[in-house]
Amino acid sequence: MRNKSFNKSRTTLSENSPSMEVLTSPRPILGEERVHFSHPQHPLALFNLRDLFRCTLCKEFGAGRRFKCRQCDFELHDFCALAPPSQNSHPFHSQHQLVFSTKADKGGGRCDVCTKATKGYAFRCSTCNFEMHPCCAMLYQEMDFSAHPHTLYLMSLTSGDSGIICGECKRKRSGRVYGCTVCHDYHLHAVCAKDMLNGLHANGIKAPETPSRLGAAGKLISHVVLGFIGSLVEGIGEGIGEFFIDSIVRTHSRRRSG
Repeated sequence: MRNKSFNKSRTTLSENSPSMEVLTSPRPILGEERVHFSHPQHPLALFNLRDLFRCTLCKEFGAGRRFKCRQCDFELHDFCALAPPSQNSHPFHSQHQLVFSTKADKGGGRCDVCTKATKGYAFRCSTCNFEMHPCCAMLYQEMDFSAHPHTLYLMSLTSGDSGIICGECKRKRSGRVYGCTVCHDYHLHAVCAKDMLNGLHANGIKAPETPSRLGAAGKLISHVVLGFIGSLVEGIGEGIGEFFIDSIVRTHSRRRSG
């Protein structure tokens, strides 16, 4: 289905709608409205805004183009709103059909492309356990990105297996990785590549890091220990107790900055 006009119109997108071409206007589009099956009570308008948002469907961050409800806090990536009900022969999983699942994986699934958790809608295989974010589904075997002058090709190994450092985030992490066959020393994480498709890179926004469960547990334990030590202040004397707590906090701060 293709829209050739920017006149005011309204299109209904059902759960079984076919794939649609995404509009490419660089300015906010205030006339185009769509009724999406995930938010039937209000029409969604296509905007191009620079601020950070979290897609209600896939739960991933984005910036720039999005379908937004004017009446409530409901925003979708344009590619999530226009996602086809299924994909056949996707280059990342060509052996099986991938279905755009509207139910979150209760088992705590992870994207097989970027390795981040899949917390909302995703493309999933009913034959095996393969799944990927809608944004990762927009990646292909070879891609051109504004961050690098040459075409990048998806490598057969993952960045975590090889200890590859990404040319964008300058870090090592798990997940698929792209490489340059001209430079040979430039690599790009798939998770960093998708930030160039969801509008974050173009709008100068870094995706917020989600604290790990281990880090959160460590913070909780620290608070409990400090609280227990604080309760001893009255027993051992206020001056000594405060000095003891102060020493622990200074040591913790030095380790973080070191």
